[in-house]
Amino acid sequence: MHDSAAPAVQSADHRRDDRHGHRDRLRQRFKTAGPDALADYELLELLLFRSIPRKDTKPVAKALLERFGSISAVLGAPPHLLRETPGVGTAVADDLKIVSAVAQRMLRTDLIGRNVLDSWSSVVEYCRTAMAEEPREQFRILFLDKKNALMADEVQQSGTVDQTPVYPREVVRRALELSATALILVHNHPSGDPTPSRADIEMTHKVIEACTPLGITVHDHIIVGRSEHASFKALSLI
Repeated sequence: MHDSAAPAVQSADHRRDDRHGHRDRLRQRFKTAGPDALADYELLELLLFRSIPRKDTKPVAKALLERFGSISAVLGAPPHLLRETPGVGTAVADDLKIVSAVAQRMLRTDLIGRNVLDSWSSVVEYCRTAMAEEPREQFRILFLDKKNALMADEVQQSGTVDQTPVYPREVVRRALELSATALILVHNHPSGDPTPSRADIEMTHKVIEACTPLGITVHDHIIVGRSEHASFKALSLI
């Protein structure tokens, strides 16, 4: 008697074996050749293997990159936008945000106890990782001790897509509470263009005016865009 279901079963088994073989080969390439030998979508595939154990992750990885443009943008995207991508459910979005949080924590930990002025590229990379993909403006402060080592990193205010209220007295109050002697101001431009606005410049000068009499130095104000950043100090704005 002919079993009409046999070909379908064999086909499913073949697809499963092929998927597992692809995963094994990709893992082996990562181990032997390193991450630089893999395309961005392949690194995302590796990340998605544990979140999506029984499906082909390549289409999901490519869809994420097509939607957001880069691995950094994928990890920085809000969960509700991640879930709009076909194949990405709550568990996958949560796992991607966990990886993003680990990356941010790693970069921040690398700054603690070090003179951040001697590690400026690390400061910028941390700020970009933490803020570049935020859909709303955030104003955060890096509080430094007398050796310019990072004491604390706090989001002071969150605003709309194009503005964030900043209160110089609150900035000073928090610096005094932490016994910080220097600050680096940071905020993001969700538009992607980090060019300082007149309001950004005026706000920065007001913060400096409030800090200076108390011996608190404002080293810089960094504006983070999606792929670029602007430094007030480098632009001679402070």
